[in-house]
Amino acid sequence: MKLGLDEYAHLDSPLHRWEPRYKLVGLMVLIFAFSSVQDLRLLPAMLVVTFALYIVSRLPSSYLLTRLRSPGSFLLIVAVLLPLLSGSTIILRIGPLALRQEGCLDLLLVVVKFTSILTTGLVLFGSAPFLTTIKAMRALGLPSILADMTLFSYRYIYEVGGDLEMMKTAMGLRGFGRGGVTPPLLGVLASLAGSILVRSYEQSERVYKAMILRGYGRPTRSLNDFRARPRDVVGLVVALLVAAAFVAAEVLLRRFGE
Repeated sequence: MKLGLDEYAHLDSPLHRWEPRYKLVGLMVLIFAFSSVQDLRLLPAMLVVTFALYIVSRLPSSYLLTRLRSPGSFLLIVAVLLPLLSGSTIILRIGPLALRQEGCLDLLLVVVKFTSILTTGLVLFGSAPFLTTIKAMRALGLPSILADMTLFSYRYIYEVGGDLEMMKTAMGLRGFGRGGVTPPLLGVLASLAGSILVRSYEQSERVYKAMILRGYGRPTRSLNDFRARPRDVVGLVVALLVAAAFVAAEVLLRRFGE
C-alpha cells in the first residue's frame, strides 16, 4: 500500500533542502509556540506564518486538504458543542439553544491553533522521507528502540489498513452489510476486528524473527550522514526567532491586558 505522508518528499523547495535535524528542531519549537498562544489578536499572525510556510514548501493544496479531513471530523464535534455550552454571554437564542460569545471565541482559537499546528506538522513530515526524519531524531538523541518503534508503526499501519480493505471487499462481494445494522452484523464486525489483530500479531512475530536472523539488536556504529550548511543555521535561527516572538507577544499581551 502506498505510504501517503511523505509522498511529496521528492519536491524541490527551501524546506525540502533544509537539513533534517535543523528543520525538526525549528518546526517543533514553532509548533510548541503555536500551542502556547491564547490571545485572539495573535491568530492572524499565526495563520500568516503557517500558510507562508506551506507555500514555501510547495506542497500541493490537495495534500493538506486530504489530511485535514479525518482529524477535522473530531473538530466538528467541538464546533457544534462549544458555542452552545461554553460561556454566559448569549448572542443568539434559537428555541432551547443559545449561542454564547465565549464559546464562539474559544472555537475560533481552537480551529486556528488546530489548523496551524497540523499544517506545520505536515510540512515537517511531508518535506522529507519519513526514514530521513527518523534518522534526524536519532541523531538528536532519540533512543534507537523508540525510533524503530516509530518507523515500524508508520510502516505497518498501512499494511494493516490494506488487509482491512481487502477483507471488507471480500465481505462486500458476499453480501455483507446489505441488510442494515443487525446483531449478526455486529458479530461479524467483531470477528473482523479480532482477525485483524491476530493477523497483525502473527506478522509482527514473523518480521521480528526475520530481523533477528539479519542481526537486529547487535551494537552498531552510529552513522551521521547529515551535514549542516550556513543556510540551515539561518533557517533554524529564523524559526526560533518567530517562535520566541509569539511567546513574547503572548506574555506581553496577557500582562497589559490584566
